[in-house]
This record gives sequence, C-alpha cells and structure tokens, in this order.
Amino acid sequence: MPTLVGPASSPRRDELLERAYGHALENGLGGLSLRPLATAIGSSPRVLLFLFGSKEGLIRALLARARADELELLGRMRTGEDADLAETGVEVWRWLAADEHRGLLRLWTESYARSLVEPDGPWAGFARETVEDWLDLLARAQPPARRRTRAASDQRTLTLAILRGALLDLLATGDLERTTQAVRLGLAAIPA
Repeated sequence: MPTLVGPASSPRRDELLERAYGHALENGLGGLSLRPLATAIGSSPRVLLFLFGSKEGLIRALLARARADELELLGRMRTGEDADLAETGVEVWRWLAADEHRGLLRLWTESYARSLVEPDGPWAGFARETVEDWLDLLARAQPPARRRTRAASDQRTLTLAILRGALLDLLATGDLERTTQAVRLGLAAIPA
C-alpha cells in the first residue's frame, strides 16, 4: 500500500483520523467528499488536506486504520502447535459474524471491491494485502511441518474462500443462522 502523503503523525491528525474512521464505519467511503466529512468530524477541508496531503491520502490513512483493526484481530488468534485450521476458522467466523463488527466489515468489503476495480487509486493493493494477511494467519493455524505443502496451501485457500463467501452473504442478507451453518459444514469438510 502506498505511503501516506501528508505530514507525519500528530495528535490532531490522529484525532481527526479516528473521527473520520468512525464516520467511514457508519457511512462507507463511496462518494466521500471532504466538505461534508470535515463538517461531520468538526474540522475543515483545508485542515484535512494539510494533514493528509490529499483526499487520496486521507483514504489511504483510513484504509491503513481499518487494516490495523484487522491485524489486531489476526494477532489475537490462536496459532502454533496447539492451533487447528478448522477451529481457527470457526473462531474467525465468530468475530466476523458479531454485530459490532458490521461497520468495519462493510468498509472492508467496499475497499476490497474498489481495490479490484481501481487498482491504481488509493485502494491500490488493499485486496491483495488482505488476502495475504488472512492466509498468513491460517498458515499459522496448521502444523509447522505441513505449512509449506500444496495440500496445506489449498486448505488455507478453501478456508478463506468459505469465510469470505459467507461474510459477503451475511452482509447482504443478515441471515446469521444460515451462514453460520454453512461455515460449519464447509470447515468440517476440510481435512485435518
């Protein structure tokens, strides 16, 4: 992901980034305009431009902030010798399915899609980096001796596909019971 354009971190920049992040969690990034955003977070477009360099710089900072939340989750997952890929998948699903994460997950989904259709924009690399982050977590949930095998890679990819597909379905329909059952069935079919 490209580096930020604006000046280095400052207390005011950090404060406005958190406010803008809260706004993005509620409203998404589609159609983001600096003037309404600045009004909503108690700032001005000029201050945002000064602190983030450009609208694209602000979007990149928001995506980095969202990714930090994602990486925090990944860091809490059980990995190592006692980890199990299917159990880790179930644990990840519990987090993904929790109501309090819907704003983040809608923002993630929007950014993931924009990264695919606007590969040179501020979303550049977001989708690829997200896939790599999740595959890395899932690799750490497999026995170290098997991690580098093709079968283990295929199992991680399948696990991620099950989780991502169910997440998109859950966000679209709100049907937690059906999507959770599908995740359980899918993960149970993955060889240990």
